[in-house]
Amino acid sequence: MAKPFFRLQKFLRRTQFLLFFLTAAYLMTGSLLLLQRARVGLPPGPRAPGPLQALPVAAVALGVGLLDSRALHDARVSPELLLGVDVLRGPLARPRPGPRWLRSRNSELRQLRRRWFHHFMGDPPGPPVLSPEAPQAATSSRGTYMGCFSDDGQERTLKGAVFFDLRKMTVAHCQDACAERSYIYAGLEAGAECYCGNRLPAMSVGPEECNHECKGEKSSVCGGVGRLSVYRVEELQPGSRKRRTVTYRGCFRLPENITHAFPNSLVQANMTVETCSGFCSQKEFPLAILRGWECYCAYSTPQFNLRDAVDRSLCGQESEAQRLAEYCEVYQTPVQDTRCTDRRFLPTKSKVFVALSSFPGAGNTWARHLIEHATGFYTGSYYFDGTLYNKGFKGEKDHWRSRRTICVKTHESGRREIEMFDSAILLIRNPYRSLVAEFNRKCAGHLGYAADRNWKSKEWPDFVNSYASWWSSHVLDWLKYGKRLLVVHYEELRRSLVPTLREMVAFLNVSVSEERLLCVENNKEGSFRRRGRRPHDPEPFTPEMKDLINGYIRTVDQALRDHNWAGLPREYVPR
Repeated sequence: MAKPFFRLQKFLRRTQFLLFFLTAAYLMTGSLLLLQRARVGLPPGPRAPGPLQALPVAAVALGVGLLDSRALHDARVSPELLLGVDVLRGPLARPRPGPRWLRSRNSELRQLRRRWFHHFMGDPPGPPVLSPEAPQAATSSRGTYMGCFSDDGQERTLKGAVFFDLRKMTVAHCQDACAERSYIYAGLEAGAECYCGNRLPAMSVGPEECNHECKGEKSSVCGGVGRLSVYRVEELQPGSRKRRTVTYRGCFRLPENITHAFPNSLVQANMTVETCSGFCSQKEFPLAILRGWECYCAYSTPQFNLRDAVDRSLCGQESEAQRLAEYCEVYQTPVQDTRCTDRRFLPTKSKVFVALSSFPGAGNTWARHLIEHATGFYTGSYYFDGTLYNKGFKGEKDHWRSRRTICVKTHESGRREIEMFDSAILLIRNPYRSLVAEFNRKCAGHLGYAADRNWKSKEWPDFVNSYASWWSSHVLDWLKYGKRLLVVHYEELRRSLVPTLREMVAFLNVSVSEERLLCVENNKEGSFRRRGRRPHDPEPFTPEMKDLINGYIRTVDQALRDHNWAGLPREYVPR
């Protein structure tokens, strides 16, 4: 009996070893296949050192398609890891039934995952830093390197214009951006930030303190933490855009106390618009004012604002009023009004979680620009858009639930997504214009126009059929589930900017001076207005499309009235 039992025990031991060996082999084979699959997706070129296991779990899952865009928040992936990636806007994470246009979002999401994974695998850890012994100014730039300066003060010296680019910032790019706006100095900080101005910072530091490489130009110095590498801009680089020119704003009556209203002045014979504008631009004033041989530089103030223009003939050289020196001609200089350009995060977490909600293409980005400049605080976003971040929306990379921003952009319209917020500004725009704007963005980015082939293909009717209903349901859901709302119409904000913006700022519980609101009015366009002639027919809607959209307009108009709001503006009325 003992011998058969011994044989059985020996067999079981061999089986146990065999099972262990097969399990280990299976796990090793699976790991090798996963590693090989990850390497196949890598772009050519050198890769960052370190094993695959060093990556965050969420990053690996994104690379192999295990997580969707909303799972990023559940996995606690920091938005700072996703810099330089344009995330799809709108409620695309939730699959919706519909035509090919909606189903194509899955392929876009897969492509986005691959880009995320390449970003994680391809970027070396930590910011590139130049050797402190030998920082070098950029050799390709035509500007003069002025030195390294401190930027730790409460108020920036170079604050005329601000740009960010965490992947492609170069000295030439920063210089061109500043030269285009007629600034003399361009300063680069932390390898990716660009600041413009017409006065050098007050405190210079040792050259070794500017030790960060430019993100898009290796071995070139681009400042440091709290340090600016400053260049004097001498001329535009070849192929860059021309300098912005002065803009005529109209004829105005002079204020009673000219000396108090206009801080700087220049008097000389044969004064021209170019001379006066150049003088005021160098002094960093947004307005150049001409009266005969006299040139004055000023800001827009309650005593002298640009809403009180008079008949241009009163500024004629032969008019009696001109000889009596009661009127002047006002020009907008290329530099921007800097009284409202400084922005920061909230000093303490906000107790009220506020949404800035709109349908895509309804002007949400423009409204964020106005709110940030009026309040001085950054706005956040439910998504991440690297293009917006590079244009100065620094709150774009902050987690949308951080409560460090004054409000959070969202296009979501589900009950759960709405009830997360304590209050909301609901921005509504004419659906005809919203649909055109969003179609342009999807096909050609924030500043471009969709090509003629896009409008003539099946993409456009599919887009209208699916997105027109979303325009309606977005408003209806926020009216139904929103806890505290302020309804703002895009057209009214355009038509009456300061009063409407004053109402929005009061809703956000922020106190703002009248001078700051006038500054916003001077800088109202922002960086994302499409310019130039539209390359397509301005009326791309068929009669069937109009019937569909007009029905949604009637539904939303009635819903607003049922909730004790004014109905839609008259221009929304069905055509």
